[in-house]
Amino acid sequence: MAGGRLPGLLFLLHAAARLAAEQEVENLSGLSPNPEKDIFVVRENRTTCLMAEFAAKFIVPYDVWASNYVDLITEQADIPLSRGAEMKGKCGTNESELEISWLEQAYTLKLFFLKEGHNTSRGQEAFWRLSRIQFTYDTAERTYFKDAVSPGKHTANSHHLSALVTPAGKSYECQAQQTISLISSDHQKSVQLLLSEVRVQPFDITADFVFSEEHKCPVDQREQLEETLPLILGLILGLVIVITLCVYHIHHKLTANQVQIPRDRSQYKHMG
Repeated sequence: MAGGRLPGLLFLLHAAARLAAEQEVENLSGLSPNPEKDIFVVRENRTTCLMAEFAAKFIVPYDVWASNYVDLITEQADIPLSRGAEMKGKCGTNESELEISWLEQAYTLKLFFLKEGHNTSRGQEAFWRLSRIQFTYDTAERTYFKDAVSPGKHTANSHHLSALVTPAGKSYECQAQQTISLISSDHQKSVQLLLSEVRVQPFDITADFVFSEEHKCPVDQREQLEETLPLILGLILGLVIVITLCVYHIHHKLTANQVQIPRDRSQYKHMG
């Protein structure tokens, strides 16, 4: 009898330890100087395995009655991610998750990350990406929804998502705003997720609470090039001017030291 209970007890202990590891999370949003930016950390075995910081807002369409109480019109709720959000997460070798809930779970955001290999010109290389987003919202919640028709919970999901694609071992960074469309269970309405000031790394973090080298999004790379290009062109132009002045100075000095030959042939007899 005791021997039969031991495997079951060990299984429960293992499951409890695994659950505790999954729920070792910290919301560090209070450390951000930007009140709209949130910081989340997932740790397992006392080591950081997922870090995410970003500003997020959802634009959610919903139906209300028109003034005649016959027709329906569409209103829009702008729902920011609250700083007092609760969170939990899970880390894996190739799959990681982050779940964030706020306003007594009226709103829940789930982010799913996937690491996989891709064939490139340099051979097989590993990348990670944001593979799925799920957003659950309650139109009965009165902070952002006003007099919604048939209030209740709805779920918006991404479809065939491949966002934030980043080489393995690096973090993703993008200061520019990005928009991701989700399809809601509420009559297939389109919910927009607006992300900005993003820094995420769901795999291969080597130092506790420290992001690895960043991989910038194309928009940030282009903006950085636009900022540095005038400086580079100015330096090149300055260098060309300096070289031109030097060549002119050398040429002038050489020609000044040469013997001037008279154009009037009658003056040749006075030379020598």
